[in-house]
Amino acid sequence: MKFGEKLKQARLCAGLTQEELGAAADVTKRTIINYETGSRYPRDRGVYARLAAAVGCEVNYLLTEDEEFITEASSKYGSSGKTEARRLLERSAALFAGGGLADEDKLAFLLELQQLYLESKENAKKYAKKK
Repeated sequence: MKFGEKLKQARLCAGLTQEELGAAADVTKRTIINYETGSRYPRDRGVYARLAAAVGCEVNYLLTEDEEFITEASSKYGSSGKTEARRLLERSAALFAGGGLADEDKLAFLLELQQLYLESKENAKKYAKKK
């Protein structure tokens, strides 16, 4: 289940409207709508924590490894980092389209790939020409 689906389900279980959840998490109703439809994700972990507190769940329930990776790439490298991270996840998911690999092995591979991506971005920053 994706972040938006989890958030909507948790909001409904808590008996909150989108407007009430937005007020409790210090974001707009429009932002909650965007989160629930999957068109946007929170930019920092603080928003995840406020959303989780408002609906009465653990932050880790709302965060999956993929969303945490995208959020980290976005916060460190801006919108281009976010786009690159999403593409990387989409393309790596295609590797497993045929099945046959255990879920824990897929997860280990994807986590390692994410770590390699972040390390390569840091290394590239070290050697980039300064303006």
